[in-house]
Amino acid sequence: MTLAHPLLPRRAAVIVFLAFAFAYFLSALVRAVTATLAPTLAQEFSLHASDLGLLAGGYFLGFSATQLPLGAWLDKHGPRKVALGFLGIAVVGSLVFSVATGFSGLLAGRVLCGAGVSACLMAPLTGYRRWYEPTAQMRANSWMLMTGSLGMVASTLPVQWALPLVGWRPLFWGLAALIAVSMVVIAIWVPGWAGAAQGAAQGPQAGDGSAAKSAAPGYAVVWGHAYFQRLAPLGFFVYGGMVAVQTLWAGPWMQRVAGYTPLESATGLFWINVSMLCTFWTWGMVNPWLLRKGLGPDRLMAAGLPFSLLILLAIIVAGPQAGGGAWALFCVSCTFVSLSQPAVGMAFSQSLAGRALSAYNLVIFAGVFVVQWGIGLAVDAFAALGLGTVASFQAAMGVFLACNVSAYAWFMLQGRRHNALQTSAP
Repeated sequence: MTLAHPLLPRRAAVIVFLAFAFAYFLSALVRAVTATLAPTLAQEFSLHASDLGLLAGGYFLGFSATQLPLGAWLDKHGPRKVALGFLGIAVVGSLVFSVATGFSGLLAGRVLCGAGVSACLMAPLTGYRRWYEPTAQMRANSWMLMTGSLGMVASTLPVQWALPLVGWRPLFWGLAALIAVSMVVIAIWVPGWAGAAQGAAQGPQAGDGSAAKSAAPGYAVVWGHAYFQRLAPLGFFVYGGMVAVQTLWAGPWMQRVAGYTPLESATGLFWINVSMLCTFWTWGMVNPWLLRKGLGPDRLMAAGLPFSLLILLAIIVAGPQAGGGAWALFCVSCTFVSLSQPAVGMAFSQSLAGRALSAYNLVIFAGVFVVQWGIGLAVDAFAALGLGTVASFQAAMGVFLACNVSAYAWFMLQGRRHNALQTSAP
């Protein structure tokens, strides 16, 4: 396992990775637990499909709202200070959710949780941009996502088994305590930050433009970057949609379309997340080799993402015959888009890495919020038009598929345009 950059010794690199991985494991568990709790919460609080979509999306609303200030704070103060400050909010959010007596309380708790764990991936990725070499950054990104998948696995069958024993409220008391423990681990193990000046002093990376632009404050350079604009629709619809399905809509589909029981649905979610865990572990193993062979993120995404579109189309056509295995295959085929995240970070100088990664993460999680809530609204809307439950879900997923196809087409067309400009340049 070659994680270390020359600026960070190997042993320290592994320790830093493990410290952040523990916090990210908990953040993923908090994020995905809504899918397992959906039947319980719907029954206890009389929630509709659109309510569930908004409740799950509330997490991502809070998450997205923090991304822009988060990026600037990461570049200025570094991963350790920022992660500790935000995780304190996650502790409060978990406690608020645990004592909620109505939908508004649940929603407030989810928004606070989302805001509180919003640095759990961006903080380490910003640190990796400075502490690790490029191939190690790709590997560490994939293995962080693997850790997140492990958290999602923990949110399925283990939570389903624990519900009859302790109830859903004490689960969130325990989560609050574990998040507090992760804060202690980060405070002890993660090194401090020398400040933005260190990254700026190393100069802009290839393709970043002038040094003046690289050191510019704010997000104008990020938003206006051609590569960022090319990837944004993929991040919004494909990456955001993958997370939306994995953390919410695969569960209701299995129960309301495929006819699964709550336990069968939790089992399906368990295997979906195990599949994702294994896939991200594999990406972490093969990414350095692929990069050495010249197979970068763009080529892999262009070749691999059409499979996810075809699988989603097959799920829509199959309807009740498409269960947990089909959704696992869809989510796994979407993981090609995860390569876009470290690619964005490496497209910018180290002094802009926090802002670039956080801006892209904002795009992703704004997409998660829109897709989660949007699918719920679409299901209710098609049902109001007279369609049955199965047909309503199929139609809503059809809209989702159209959005994914459009995002992939934009990615391919912008890539050809960029190549044509490079060819015509003197």
